[in-house]
Amino acid sequence: LPSPRRVPALPVKNLNGTGPIHPALAGMTGILMCAAGLPVCLTRAPKPILHPPPVSKSDIKPVPGVNGICRKTKKKHLKKSKTPEDVVRRYIQKVKNPPDEDCTICMERLVTSSGYEGILSHRGIKPELVGKLGKCGHMYHLLCLLAMYNNGNKDGSLQCPTCKAIYGEKTGTQPPGKMEFHLIPHSLPGYTDSKTIRIVYDIPTGIQGPEHPNPGKKFTARGFPRHCYLPDNEKGRKVLKLLIVAWDRRLIFTIGTSNTTGESDTVVWNEIHHKTEFGSNLTGHGYPDPNYLDNVLAELLAQGVSEATL
Repeated sequence: LPSPRRVPALPVKNLNGTGPIHPALAGMTGILMCAAGLPVCLTRAPKPILHPPPVSKSDIKPVPGVNGICRKTKKKHLKKSKTPEDVVRRYIQKVKNPPDEDCTICMERLVTSSGYEGILSHRGIKPELVGKLGKCGHMYHLLCLLAMYNNGNKDGSLQCPTCKAIYGEKTGTQPPGKMEFHLIPHSLPGYTDSKTIRIVYDIPTGIQGPEHPNPGKKFTARGFPRHCYLPDNEKGRKVLKLLIVAWDRRLIFTIGTSNTTGESDTVVWNEIHHKTEFGSNLTGHGYPDPNYLDNVLAELLAQGVSEATL
């Protein structure tokens, strides 16, 4: 057998649980290797750099080309002006001879009555009526579209369940809060020539409204204020302007179940990814990430927030 001195030292990493080896497993491996007389080199995994270096108040500047430094949202009551039937009829054309295909909402054939017949009774809407959405051309029973609308946010907008095309202006269920944005004189990894846009979201705990999963029940808001970062370049400023539109439409956060903790009735992100790690990318929520700005523009577009809205 070779003498223990000739055995290479094996690094046992991830003692703080950030990597693929569980810290308990790393520790056990170390103990067993020591017991076998093997040299063990214990190294700590690098920690994510979540925050920029300290910034004095005098160093914080408004973002060029963006009005203001703060947006507040209060509780917006949903628009009740149009009846659900008015909304649905606004975006569809009636189909006289529907094809013999499934309605993908109720899974009955379009040539037969809607599966919602008897569940929803609406004056003047016959259960066999079929409508075609104007932009994308997908077809559904009128009653099925009505059931889908009534089941949603009832904000005057309609989203095609097949291709996700949005009709009208989609709004979300984000609780009231505050969004601040400003420039700080530090650079993000991968953007060494640019300063950084810092966004600070703050949402307090509150009571769920009629648009939330459990109306009347308290919701929690963990981890606020949340700090997010964008490079101060042309594309970064465009993303900021669109995020402000998404904030005003209550699309950035929603109330649901946290993926990380499993807690329900809490404020969670809503399908528009943000970078919350300033100086590293160990969690996947930081920089460098050359695709991030394009990815977030695509996520905003999926929520109906496009450059056309600017």
